[in-house]
Amino acid sequence: MKRLSFFIVSALLVLTLHAQEAKYVFYFIGDGMGVNQVQGTELYQGELEGKIGITPLLFTQFPYATTATTFSATNGVTDSAAAGTALASGHKSKNGTIGMEKDQKTDVSSVAVWAKDKGCRVGVATSVSVDHATPAAFYAHNASRNGYYEIGLDLYETGFDFYAGSDFLYPDNDKKSKSLYDMAEENGYVIARGYKDYQKKSKKADKIILFQSEKASEIDRSAIPYAIDRGKNDLTLSDITRSGINFLSKDLSKGFFMMIEGGKIDWACHSNDAATVLHEVMDLDDAIKVAYEFYSQHPDETLIIVTADHETGGFVLGTGAYKLNLQALKNQKVSEQGFTRIVNQLRAKYKNQVPWEAVKEALKENFGFWDSIKLSSKQEAKLKSTYDKSFKDQEVKMEKSEYAQDEPIAAEAKRILNEIALVGWTSGGHSAGYVPVFAIGAGAELFQGRIDNTDIPKKIAQAAGYTIE
Repeated sequence: MKRLSFFIVSALLVLTLHAQEAKYVFYFIGDGMGVNQVQGTELYQGELEGKIGITPLLFTQFPYATTATTFSATNGVTDSAAAGTALASGHKSKNGTIGMEKDQKTDVSSVAVWAKDKGCRVGVATSVSVDHATPAAFYAHNASRNGYYEIGLDLYETGFDFYAGSDFLYPDNDKKSKSLYDMAEENGYVIARGYKDYQKKSKKADKIILFQSEKASEIDRSAIPYAIDRGKNDLTLSDITRSGINFLSKDLSKGFFMMIEGGKIDWACHSNDAATVLHEVMDLDDAIKVAYEFYSQHPDETLIIVTADHETGGFVLGTGAYKLNLQALKNQKVSEQGFTRIVNQLRAKYKNQVPWEAVKEALKENFGFWDSIKLSSKQEAKLKSTYDKSFKDQEVKMEKSEYAQDEPIAAEAKRILNEIALVGWTSGGHSAGYVPVFAIGAGAELFQGRIDNTDIPKKIAQAAGYTIE
C-alpha cells in the first residue's frame, strides 16, 4: 500500500511539473530601462492622477520581481552587445561582441536557438533595426556589433520563423554584395511592410520579416518612431507583438519563444530626454499587455519575463528639493529629435532667418513654455541665448548623443523641462546600476533573489524544458 501511494504521489508530481512547463515564452527587454526609468514612469502616472505615489504599470504587478547585475566580461559597465549576449546565451562577453565568448572567436548559442532545437516556433522582434545589438545577440555571431550586413546574413542562416523591426540598417553592404532584401525569398521569407501588409501576407507565408513602411524607412530606417512622435500609420511595438503572436500561433502544438525589445528607451536615455523615456516605457508596457492577453488564455503554459540589458543615463528622480514635478513632462509633445525636425522645417520656411517669435511659438506649442509652464528669467535667457548663437548666421554646433544630433534649441528646451520636473542625469552613456526583472506564469517562481543577467536565459530554459547548449 505504501509503495502504491509512493507511485501515485510520484505520478502526480510528474504531471504537476509537466503542467507547469512553459510552452509559450515571452522575453521582453527594455533597452536601457533601469529601476528609475520604471519607477519614474509609475510616479509620473501617479502625478497625472493628482496624487503623490505610483500608478503601476502592468508588468510591475507581476507576482515575481527581482534585480539583476549587468557587468560584462571585460567592463564594469556593459554595452548592449555584451549585455544582449548575456541575456540571450548566459555567457559574459567583451563589450561590442555579438553571440561570442570574450575571445571573440568562440560562438555561443542563444535561448532562442535552444527553443528552436526543442521544436518550438521562434520570433525575434524590436522597435529598432532588426540587426541591432540586442536582437542580433539571439541569432548572430560577430566580433563587432557594427557588422550589420554580416549580422543580416546570420538572420537568414539561423532561420527563425518571425523577425520584426524597423528595417535592415545596411541591407546592400554599400552595394558590394547581394542585397539582404533579395535574399529573403531564396531563404523562404516574405517581407511585410507595416501591420496591414502583414495581415495580407502572413496567412500564406511560412516565414516572415515585418518592417515598417518604405516611406517610414526613407525618413529613418534605424528605428520606428518614438511613441511621443508617433503618427497614425506608424508601426508600433504593440503591432509587432500582436503580429508575432499571430504568426507563431499558426501551430500552437509546437509552443513558441518570442523576444521583444523596446529598443528606444535606451536612445531617449542617451539623449537625457525624460518625457520621451517615460512614453517609451509606457509603450513597452502596452506591448506587454498584448502578450498578457495571450497569457490570460493560456496561464498554465505561458511565461512572461520582463527585464533590461542595462541602465542608461544614470537617471535621477529628485535633484535636491525633496520633491518631484513629473507632471510638467506632460507638456512635452515631441521628442528632442522630433523638435529638431520642427526647427529644421522653420529653417527651411524662413531660409535660415528664423525670427525669435517663430521659435518661441514652437516652444510654446511643444513644451508648454510661457503657457502651462512658467519660466524663470534665467531659463528664458538660456533659451534666447541659445537661439542667438544658433540662428544668427553662426555655425550651428549640433548637440550629439549616441543616436542623434539635435538642434541646440531642442536640447536646451529639454534640459529646462527636466530641470522643472526635478529629474537629472549623470551621463549620456550606460551605467552599472541594477536592472529590474519581473516574471509571471509557468516557472516564474525561478526568478527570485538577486541574480546576474546570465542567469535569466538559463532559468527560462529550466522553465521551458530547453536543452542548454
